[in-house]
Amino acid sequence: MALEADDINVSRMIDWPHVVLGGLPVVCATMDKSADGFVEQALRARGQNERPFYSTSANGQVLALCVRNRGFMDLMLQAGQIHADGMPMVHYSKLLCDMALPERVATTDLVHAVAARAQDAGATFYFLGGSEEVNAKAVAAMTKLYPRLRFAGRRNGYFKPEEEEAIVADIREKRPDILWVGLGFPYEQQFISRNLDNLRGIGVVKTSGGLFDFLSGKNPRAPMWMQRRGLEWAYRMYNEPRRLTLRYLLTNPVAVYALLRYSR
Repeated sequence: MALEADDINVSRMIDWPHVVLGGLPVVCATMDKSADGFVEQALRARGQNERPFYSTSANGQVLALCVRNRGFMDLMLQAGQIHADGMPMVHYSKLLCDMALPERVATTDLVHAVAARAQDAGATFYFLGGSEEVNAKAVAAMTKLYPRLRFAGRRNGYFKPEEEEAIVADIREKRPDILWVGLGFPYEQQFISRNLDNLRGIGVVKTSGGLFDFLSGKNPRAPMWMQRRGLEWAYRMYNEPRRLTLRYLLTNPVAVYALLRYSR
């Protein structure tokens, strides 16, 4: 394994209560508290020209990749907040940590909790990621669900390296309060790492993984009973066997090792 126990450094974590799971500092926050915090931070940041508050998430795949690659761990530790985007992490926290996580804060659910508050508070969104069709459908679906939610802009995630500067400049010009970046791990973390200073004036930046695929209807969510039991990965593997079976076979054992070895 690439990670050593002495390598774990959570000093850059903000002062939210947190536990260490698989070597990552994961916040002990509920869905409601997280959503409230996003909107409050977004509104507070208006006109301040400060670096965005950077929130990301971890699941079994992320834990496995971070254990194998120190660079991925460093990328994750640049965030001001890491949510548990998987029920197994909640279950393991009850067994391995002094303080249990209160609940899973999955981005696919968090976006709705934030949107409901944002439309009342007047906070704006920007969706970056997915194909053009998926991105457009995701924005349309959210606008239908939350008619008073305003989008400052949107952009698909298929762009060349030489286009990145112009895309960031466009986001900065539009000044969304909350930027959702769905490029997949670790590309979205790398994008944010490169551009956090260039996104000054944006209130919150949140990595989003495959969020837009779910919002657009391209990928279905697992039944609620599977979500609650930490089996959403199995449902996703059933629906996308060619893409996910090998991934889960390779990453799940490593994730379990990371949880058992690097949690407190």
